Amino acid sequence: MHPDIARFLGVVERTSEPLVRDEKPACSVTVARSFEAITEEQLWEALTEAKLIERWFVPVSGRLELGGSFQFENQAGGKITHCERHSFFAVTWEYLEDLSWVEVRVSDGGDQGARLALTHISLLGDHWFAYGPGATGVGWELCLLGLDHYFSQSTEIDLASATFYQTREGKEFIEGCSDAWRKVSETRGFDPEQARIAARRTADFYLGVSDGKGPDA
Repeated sequence: MHPDIARFLGVVERTSEPLVRDEKPACSVTVARSFEAITEEQLWEALTEAKLIERWFVPVSGRLELGGSFQFENQAGGKITHCERHSFFAVTWEYLEDLSWVEVRVSDGGDQGARLALTHISLLGDHWFAYGPGATGVGWELCLLGLDHYFSQSTEIDLASATFYQTREGKEFIEGCSDAWRKVSETRGFDPEQARIAARRTADFYLGVSDGKGPDA
C-alpha cells in the first residue's frame, strides 16, 4: 500500500451510532483526526473560508455565517444553523430531496495539533441498509484526504486528477476506507456478511463499477 494512504487510513477515527432525529430513527457517522503542526485557527479557516474550501474540496457560494445558506458546486447545499467561532458549527445538508445534518467540531489535539471531528446524521432507510455507514464515511474521508493534502502540500498523491480513483493509490484508498467502515458496521452489531456486502457496494460505487445508484443516489 502507498505509504501516504496507509498513514492516512491509520490516523482517522471512525464511529457510527444509532440515535433519534426529529422523532425518527437515524444514525450518525463520525470521522475524526488531528492535523500535526496545524493550529485550531488554521483548521477553522480552512473549513469556513470559501477561498480556502475551494483548495481542498470544491467551490462554494452563499453567505458563510450563522443563518446563511451555502451551495457546493455540483454537491449539497444547506443552511448554517449553529456557529461558535473556532470551535463548532452545524449545518443542514440538502442534496436533491434528501435532508441530513452535519456537525463539525474543532479542538486542541495537544501534541498532535488541531483536531477535527465531523458527524453526519442521516435518517434510516433502504439506502442506509444497502450501503451502511461507509456510504457517508468514505465521502467524508475523501474530504479529510483533501485537507491532509492541502495542509501538507503533498505532491505524492494527485487529488486534482480526474482519474484519481483509477490510480493504484486511489483504488487502495477506496478499498481500505470501505473495509474500515465494514469493521465499524460489525462493531455496531451488523451481520458480518451484510456488512461485507454493503462495503463492497460502496467501494464499487466510488470506483465506478456499480450501476450508478450509489451512496449519493
